[in-house]
Amino acid sequence: MSMHSPRAADYDGHHITVSADDGVPLAVREFGATDAPVTVVFVHGHCLRAESWAFMRGHLLETWGEDTHMVFYDHRGHGESGNADPSTYTIEQLARDLETVLRTVVPTGPVVLVGHSMGAMTVLAYARLHPETIGTRIVGVGLISSAANGVTRVGLGRLLSPPAVSSLRAAVKRAPRAMQASKHLSRRIFEPIMRDATLGTRKVSPRMLAVATAMLNDTSLLTMASFLESLIAFDETANLHRLGTIPVLVLAGSADIMIPFAHSVVLASQVDDAELVRLDGAGHSVILERAEEVAAAVVSLVARATAAMRGAGPDYGPECGPEYAIAG
Repeated sequence: MSMHSPRAADYDGHHITVSADDGVPLAVREFGATDAPVTVVFVHGHCLRAESWAFMRGHLLETWGEDTHMVFYDHRGHGESGNADPSTYTIEQLARDLETVLRTVVPTGPVVLVGHSMGAMTVLAYARLHPETIGTRIVGVGLISSAANGVTRVGLGRLLSPPAVSSLRAAVKRAPRAMQASKHLSRRIFEPIMRDATLGTRKVSPRMLAVATAMLNDTSLLTMASFLESLIAFDETANLHRLGTIPVLVLAGSADIMIPFAHSVVLASQVDDAELVRLDGAGHSVILERAEEVAAAVVSLVARATAAMRGAGPDYGPECGPEYAIAG
């Protein structure tokens, strides 16, 4: 247990604001001691927010307490972070925002990155932009309910043809500001999808459905539409080999029809040290629906990462330095 001042005494965490490279404010929350041996950074999905990890975070706090530093943040245009020019609503920019969060909040020490859906895509883009960090600063990666490419070929993504998405984005941009930010319309559009697709085939409590739907509805139609073009063009297949030097968790639900499980099989098959976890009956919001099981898989990932650091000896990673190696 760290002897330094903890930051998780407050159940709500320690709130800070980080300024992105173009000045957009990013809302960040920290839990656990900042001088813990390892930091886990959680990157949320499209039209969600950092609180989508809340159920999982509860289980992780029970397991780790102060001994692991956890960082959660809202993407630009999501949650409590600031809005930006819609032209910046791309996965590439989200990867740059992730780098800003790391540089500001976790300037030193080993990091495990865990992303859900678009958040996992952000992690893959980060690995391409900053390959020198993989195996040095970044010691483990978790990819949940995601894909390296082809999200428009199977599942609900087949409805997202590039012309249709471009037309939607143009229409939303032309709409009055009140319509761009409408939550009532998005509720009518997405509530049945949340019920039937995102939460899979298992019976889900009304409370869980309400939480998931409310988080999605927090995001404006302009943000939703603007990111879709980046999602359908996303392809990091050629860069998956960059993760071959570190432990990787690939996890998804068998009933995910937004990004079907087959995508996770492909991801895991192209990474050397990948553990593939399939949660039967779970949908795209597996981090809500099966929070305890996903948390256990993340705990296992971090254990694998720290064990690999021990095995690498005191000089593990030029950016970590001997003071950040985990004692055997």
